[in-house]
Amino acid sequence: MSERDSKLHGSWRLLSFELELQASKERTQPWGSAPNGYLIFGADGRMMALVTAKAREPGAEDEKLAALFRTMMAYTGRYRIDGDRFIVAIDASWNEAWNGTEQARFYQLDGDALHVFTDWMPNPLAAGNAMGRGVLGFTRE
Repeated sequence: MSERDSKLHGSWRLLSFELELQASKERTQPWGSAPNGYLIFGADGRMMALVTAKAREPGAEDEKLAALFRTMMAYTGRYRIDGDRFIVAIDASWNEAWNGTEQARFYQLDGDALHVFTDWMPNPLAAGNAMGRGVLGFTRE
């Protein structure tokens, strides 16, 4: 592994999750100001991510279960570094459509702060699936 890989190793606690719209550059917090989550990079080359909205209510009814699903994302797989991106070959995910795909994320390291950006894409959290990207901030645990 390269020197750059080892700087990501360990656990990162989520501090912020924002949705940035491409057209206006407007940023919102679709899952509130204090979302929960972690990003873990292992020395063995595995990455795991879990992100949830702060305001979630347990439930057993279909409507509440669907709301829980819509306010989380979780995935894991083997990762590699390509310049300023980490790319994960997904082998397990909260969303079956991601299994067997690769997800690329841009990142910036600043000491114990990690900033992660998704690609621009039609975003299901934006009105009308507008082009947007996720902007996440983490701190080293």
